[in-house]
Amino acid sequence: MLSRLYGVLLPFFVSFLLAWLLDPLVSFVQHKCRVKFRILSVVITLVVFVGVITLAVYLLIPAIEREVHAGAVAVENYFANFDADKYLTAEQQEKIYSTLNGLNLESALSYPEVRSAIKSILPKIGGWITGGLSWLGQLLMIFVGFLYLLFLLIGFPAIRSNWSKFVPEKFRPQAKVLVHEMNVNMSAYFRGQAFVALCVGVLFAIGFAIIGMPMGIAMGLIIGVLNLVPYMQALGIPPCILLCLVQSAQTGQPVWLTLLLAAIVFIVVQTTQDMFLTPKIMGKVTGLGPAAILLSLSIWGALMGVIGMIIALPFTSLIVSCYRHYVLHEPFASQKTREENQQTNMEKQQLEQEKQVLKEESGKLKAESGKLKDKSRKTKDKRIIKKS
Repeated sequence: MLSRLYGVLLPFFVSFLLAWLLDPLVSFVQHKCRVKFRILSVVITLVVFVGVITLAVYLLIPAIEREVHAGAVAVENYFANFDADKYLTAEQQEKIYSTLNGLNLESALSYPEVRSAIKSILPKIGGWITGGLSWLGQLLMIFVGFLYLLFLLIGFPAIRSNWSKFVPEKFRPQAKVLVHEMNVNMSAYFRGQAFVALCVGVLFAIGFAIIGMPMGIAMGLIIGVLNLVPYMQALGIPPCILLCLVQSAQTGQPVWLTLLLAAIVFIVVQTTQDMFLTPKIMGKVTGLGPAAILLSLSIWGALMGVIGMIIALPFTSLIVSCYRHYVLHEPFASQKTREENQQTNMEKQQLEQEKQVLKEESGKLKAESGKLKDKSRKTKDKRIIKKS
């Protein structure tokens, strides 16, 4: 049932996530810029959002096109001028040729199991091809998703204020606490992780450009996008190895040197992310270890695909928070933060009161010292008068 509705629910889910992320911007435009109508603030926000993305793409596309063209030429030259003697000895080449010649592909394909497997795979490949060519359906899905986004942004204040009415009254306090906790976890995670991914993508692009890797800028930005899901930047390692081989053939550098330079870029960027970016930006948002993160990504990815991998960590951290609150009777993280903020505010108020008391006491001391000076001046004047 869920698999049948996946294609229908996916645009709505993505639109709801975008609406939730853009709602603070719409509220800012509406209240701070004094826009009277909500729909006008939504239109302004969407125009600015789409304009920023379009401007970024417009500025990046020429550089990416140059990188892709140079990389394609380098790959073509690499395979055209490939010399096996540089990488393999004569004995290794002979073994490879003998192994390939010893493979009897015709007899292998004659087995009934192999033939039946090929027959079952070919229709699926055809289905994938026809599915990839259905661009009209994809455009329609994007248009429907945009309509979802527009209507959700317009009605988000009503959703925020009226959703609790659909929950039974005895469960409303708990539901409000859970929704608030989910809102805190998801907002902190998505906004922080998006900024971390942007920084990582820029750092990888700069590093690959410095070492002269073909398609370095494009590869760095792709790794930055993969970094939206933790540990997924590892998927960029195999393409980087291939590009290092192409760079070696193109420039004449040793293969080990190009691989070493790429490894240094990975180590430097990953160290910067783990030691500076993630602790400063993300803090302890999820509270999950590496093994728990991988397990969470695997489970949610198996349940909901790519969307599940994107929402895996905030939802898992919410489940862990609920377990700690309802089973271990620990306060939620947002409650801890609220209590810490209240305590900090109380301490600030106490300090301000103490400062005010000190100011008043210092004022009294100044007044008393002024009176003493006046008395001493008067006594001096009297003595002078008596002497005269």
